[in-house]
Amino acid sequence: MNKIDIKGYKSIKDLSLPLRPINILIGANGSGKSNFLSFFDFLRQVYNRNLQEFVALKGIDTFLHKGDKITIEISTHLYFTNTNGYSFTIKKGDAGFIFTEEDMWYSKNAAPSNAPIASFGPESTLRFKNMPRAHYIRAYLDHLAKYHFHDTGESSPFNKESNIENDKYYLYEKGSNLGAFLFNIQKENPIVYNLIIKTIQSIAPYLLDFFFRPESNGNVRLRWQSKYSSTVYGVNDLSDGTIRFIALTVLFMQPTLPETIIIDEPELGLHPTAIAKLAGLIKSVAAKRCQVIIATQSTDLISHFEPEDVITVDQINGESVFERLDSEKLNVWLEDYTIDDLWKRNIITTGQPNL
Repeated sequence: MNKIDIKGYKSIKDLSLPLRPINILIGANGSGKSNFLSFFDFLRQVYNRNLQEFVALKGIDTFLHKGDKITIEISTHLYFTNTNGYSFTIKKGDAGFIFTEEDMWYSKNAAPSNAPIASFGPESTLRFKNMPRAHYIRAYLDHLAKYHFHDTGESSPFNKESNIENDKYYLYEKGSNLGAFLFNIQKENPIVYNLIIKTIQSIAPYLLDFFFRPESNGNVRLRWQSKYSSTVYGVNDLSDGTIRFIALTVLFMQPTLPETIIIDEPELGLHPTAIAKLAGLIKSVAAKRCQVIIATQSTDLISHFEPEDVITVDQINGESVFERLDSEKLNVWLEDYTIDDLWKRNIITTGQPNL
């Protein structure tokens, strides 16, 4: 995706944000980083024709910028690298949102042209369209997911059984099918699987391998073995940070990468060494044309990236303001300091806590 426009959504009044291969949002709590990432959840619900239920459960006012007394519609425009695009405008009606505009876009050596597909109904019509540009837009949205690996307790998604046939195709947002997904990688792509194991061992050197033994119903639970014992261990015998690093490693090293990886606070609970490894994984997938969009609180993480990879977010008078860092403006300082030093010292003035 080259660029995204968002208007009227939560703390985002009017945003036009060019996107790069790596996009790391950093800012104070409540600045709007999570609101930006949550828009991709919202977009997924639009595509899956589940918008009305999604909005009804949370309340329509929670999605509109400063509520319906200030804002009555939400709009977006996604710009893709191959000249296609997708946009919609939804307006608050008596019983929920109504699609007043929905368009597929195409431009090549001419002004952009649009194909209106709005039905003035409560759900998107994109899934039903057969034009060539619709196939591309659907291919992008089919695998659009915002990953969230925060829950590592005893009843966490990582502790659940998953089916080796039904749950092997792509990694779920909270990692609930990590066992089946990793088992399939071991069977179908042993070279990639071995690289995943070696990467995890760089942080958890005691881990020998994962232990997969599907039950008679085809379900498997993620288990592992230690180099120092014949015991088979469960996920909760690992530290929270190690569990999250395993999920992140599988996400970023999977054989077939999605077009975009979106993840909120991936650094949570990670040791600084693991954060450095995470930075390397992010750079690796970006080099393979997988776009990365991340929100973080970690100055350690941003220290591994170029200024242009970092977007600061501030909330000013209830509106989120996004600004991408510029190497030229920071050039003198970067001779002696890293990006995280500049942010900690308030030389980078945006994205700072609102004290």
